[in-house]
Amino acid sequence: MTKILHMMAACLVAMFIVSTQASAAPMMGQSIAVEAHVIPVAGGCGPNGWRGPYGGCRYTPYYGPLPGGYYQEAPVMGNGCPPGYWRGPWGHCRNTPYHGNLPGGGWKP
Repeated sequence: MTKILHMMAACLVAMFIVSTQASAAPMMGQSIAVEAHVIPVAGGCGPNGWRGPYGGCRYTPYYGPLPGGYYQEAPVMGNGCPPGYWRGPWGHCRNTPYHGNLPGGGWKP
């Protein structure tokens, strides 16, 4: 019987030692202000993104019938070149007057 009491006493002492070491950290710490480096966006799709009908992210502009009887017209992009540029004969955007070989085999100095 004394062995059991000695064993229980040893367990209580061990629990007391372990519990006092665990409370070594202060209870009231200083509050640390952390600024978030995350920019919240709609639906989690990123800039210019939106959720499609099945939950996937879409980055294309929507046009067509809208709820409430409204209708969104298709976007008009022009020639696809930046302002001041023009579409060359092989489809590239150019900002200079054309010169050189022409697509039909001709030549312009």
